Amino acid sequence: MDLALFLIAGAVALIGAVAMLMARNAVHSALFLLLNFAAIAVLFLLLQSPFLFAIQLTVYAGAIMVLFLFVVMLLGAEQVEDTPDRIAWQRPLGLLLGLALLAVAVIAGLRTGTTPLPGGEAVATFGNPASLGALLFTRYMLPFQITGVILLIAVIGVVVLNQRGRQSAESGQATGD
Repeated sequence: MDLALFLIAGAVALIGAVAMLMARNAVHSALFLLLNFAAIAVLFLLLQSPFLFAIQLTVYAGAIMVLFLFVVMLLGAEQVEDTPDRIAWQRPLGLLLGLALLAVAVIAGLRTGTTPLPGGEAVATFGNPASLGALLFTRYMLPFQITGVILLIAVIGVVVLNQRGRQSAESGQATGD
C-alpha cells in the first residue's frame, strides 16, 4: 500500500513540476508549483515525518506561495506575451538536461537496492523537531540567515522595480507619449 501511495504522490509531484515549467501563464505556473509542494508534503508523510509534512504545507504551500503570487501580481507577469523565443536553444538544452537528470535518478534508484539503508539513530531522528531545530540553529544557522536575507532583498527589489515602472509610466502619460 505504501508503495502505491508513494508512486501516486511521486507521479503527482512530477506532473506538477513539468506542468509548472510548461505553463505560459505565471499564475497557472505558481498553482502547479503549489500542487508540487502538496505532493512533496504527502511524501514526507509517507516517510513517517508529520512535522516535515506540516512545515511543508504551512511554510512552502502557504507562506512562500503567497509571496510568489504577490510578486507575480505586483509585476503584472500573469499576462501572456506572444513573442517568439529569443534564445531558441534553451528548450532542447532543457530537455537534454532533464533527460540526463532522469537517467541519473533511475541509476541511483537501481543502485539503492544494493546499498544498505542507514539504521538506528539516523532513521529514529529523521523529521524529529528537536533534532531539526538543533541542526537549524547550530550547524545551519548561517545558511538559514542568508536565505532570509535573500528573500528580503527579493521583496525589496520587486517593490523598487514596481515603483520605477509606475513612475516611468506616469511620466510618459504626463508628457503625452
